Amino acid sequence: MKWEESKKGFENYLKLEKSLSQNSIAAYINDINKLIEFLGKNFKRIGPEKVKLNHLKKFVEWLNEKGVSPRTQARTISGIKSFYKYLLIEEKISSDPTALLESPKIGRKLPDILSMEEIDTLIDAVDLEKPEGQRNKAMLETLYSCGLRVSELVNLKVTNLFFEQGFIKIEGKGDKERLVPVSSRAVEEIGKYMNGYRKRLKISKESENVLFLNRRGKKLSRVMVFTIIKNLAQKINLDKKISPHTFRHSFATHLINGGADLRAVQEMLGHESILTTEIYTHLDRDYLKSTIHQFHPRS
Repeated sequence: MKWEESKKGFENYLKLEKSLSQNSIAAYINDINKLIEFLGKNFKRIGPEKVKLNHLKKFVEWLNEKGVSPRTQARTISGIKSFYKYLLIEEKISSDPTALLESPKIGRKLPDILSMEEIDTLIDAVDLEKPEGQRNKAMLETLYSCGLRVSELVNLKVTNLFFEQGFIKIEGKGDKERLVPVSSRAVEEIGKYMNGYRKRLKISKESENVLFLNRRGKKLSRVMVFTIIKNLAQKINLDKKISPHTFRHSFATHLINGGADLRAVQEMLGHESILTTEIYTHLDRDYLKSTIHQFHPRS
């Protein structure tokens, strides 16, 4: 059995049967490539079906020696386990060498969040004198007010804006659609952007239905959104490491701390499991402390 052939089959399986996005598929294939790199350096001519548990244990040791973090190791091992599960389903192998492979123990990482004041300061720091200023302000307001992933933001379509009904339609992971309420502030900023900067652009044919565009009239890249946020954080001397996802975390945390139902937040974020959403109930320590002091009989 050849690696390239097996990888191609795995890629099709992830795309067609698991309905994963291209970014997720690329991450899985990258995990397999790391294993192939290790085997190529340490074991000659060993195909996927010849890999045993001892090979995989040595692979994990190799990752450790390279200084790969436990969290990244766990992610890589998960990808390799999925690959061998696929080979087992396809009856390419008779036993799974990853069955007894353990992932490193990692704690649950609580995401960084921004306060309302920090979000307002960041958005207010956008230079509206620049041509793209209103676009950037509209993007940040949409990220925060709708709790979007950066990939959902850059792929947001004009035809998926239902402002009269107060919703936008999001095409999330695995092409799963959901409706998310949109704030009046976001509606206002998007309207200003569409009637100003976007109207003056020469829009490329393939991007006519894409909401947020670059100066060449094409879809913005994810990297560009990261860069815009990073530059604004530096501009206001924000002492936090933030990304587009920070706005999503802040959206969820502020909702839950304000008393929103966990199931409703799960729906708005597009989480498959409510366990993923529950992480946001652990974030505001001051809120938890005040709750205990107020309601616990021993306080």
